[in-house]
Amino acid sequence: MAAEELNVTYITLGGHVELHKYRYVYFLIMFTVYILIICCNSTIVCLIWIHKNLHEPMYIFIAALLMNSVLFSSALYPKLLIDFLSEKQIISYAGCLSQYFLFYSLGGSEFLLLATMAYDRFVSICKPLQYHTIMRKTEIMIFVVAAWLLPVCHMLVATSLIANRKLCYFTLKGIFCNNSLLNLHCVRSTIITIYGIFGLLVFVILPVLFTIFTYIKILRICYKRSADVRKKAAETCLPHLLVLMSISCLSLYDVIVVRLESNIPKILCLIMTLQIIVYHPLFNPLIYGLKMKEISKHLKMEI
Repeated sequence: MAAEELNVTYITLGGHVELHKYRYVYFLIMFTVYILIICCNSTIVCLIWIHKNLHEPMYIFIAALLMNSVLFSSALYPKLLIDFLSEKQIISYAGCLSQYFLFYSLGGSEFLLLATMAYDRFVSICKPLQYHTIMRKTEIMIFVVAAWLLPVCHMLVATSLIANRKLCYFTLKGIFCNNSLLNLHCVRSTIITIYGIFGLLVFVILPVLFTIFTYIKILRICYKRSADVRKKAAETCLPHLLVLMSISCLSLYDVIVVRLESNIPKILCLIMTLQIIVYHPLFNPLIYGLKMKEISKHLKMEI
């Protein structure tokens, strides 16, 4: 294959730091983390699947969120582990586009699922008599399918637009393909930028605002009710808010890094990127496993 063709077809992942010295340490740590992510998330999903008293909308949404973490990690970790043991950290352009597509499709799904969970808590706490009428099995399935399908449809268009752009640079300042991919284009596309802002608004900003607004309403209503109602609200809403804060902070970094990439030290970029793929997928099962009373009870019984 000609060098020119190779440059067009393959992209170098240049975000690794001191990989030649610590490749086996990196591999061992990340392989362990990946196994922990799969096991921790899958354990809680299985508990929800097995125990009938967990077949409620709130737990179904939690299971969907944890499955999202498994899919998100599986889209990145296998290639990352291969890169740690390889002499050259390269990825085909098609493979890079696939990572980009999965990264933001599953990221958008997370925000929509959290917004859905906020709505579920609002109906449960503020309209308890209407809860089973509003949150029926059909509605639950529609919410879950929409949370996965809508970001996928959006990212199919975004990825198609990016795939048709000419590349002038072939070294990505990262360890996987995210928005930094846009910096490889010869000319920035106004259409792609506007479409990206639209996606950010619909799949991140609006769901976050909706979630915050919903929880504010829940807190206002609970404040006027009994201590038991306030306690129930705290037990079920706090984990969702913690997860929302976590993913929002990490997403903010992902948006900013594209603009400031050249001004951020390489080691800091690596550390923050690892936060996205290590910390958050492990944070979800930890929060829901410890903070959700029913799930925690079943976990203790299994142990």
